[in-house]
Amino acid sequence: MDNRHDGDALIQARAHMMYDANRKSTGVAYLLCIFLGGLGIHRFYLGRSGSGAAQLVLWVLGWVTFFVAWIPLGIWVIVDLFLIPSIAREENMKLVDRFSGNAGIR
Repeated sequence: MDNRHDGDALIQARAHMMYDANRKSTGVAYLLCIFLGGLGIHRFYLGRSGSGAAQLVLWVLGWVTFFVAWIPLGIWVIVDLFLIPSIAREENMKLVDRFSGNAGIR
């Protein structure tokens, strides 16, 4: 009985360590958004590679269209400043589900 309790505690500790190693930080996401927002790097960091690629395309199109494409991109980045906490929370909850679901398998 005691060995089973130790095994469960070890599995939980491993899942917690995996979560800590993979969780998304809102602070890092904000820094990426503020300094590299137009490139969509914060979106890539938060696991939103499709919208990150769209922001990157708008950035490149801005150079081609004499900065016209940067207008919607700038609005999008400003909106992202408000969305970052919820996106990070959602991604972190996916991690919790993933590691709690796999904790007993490995």
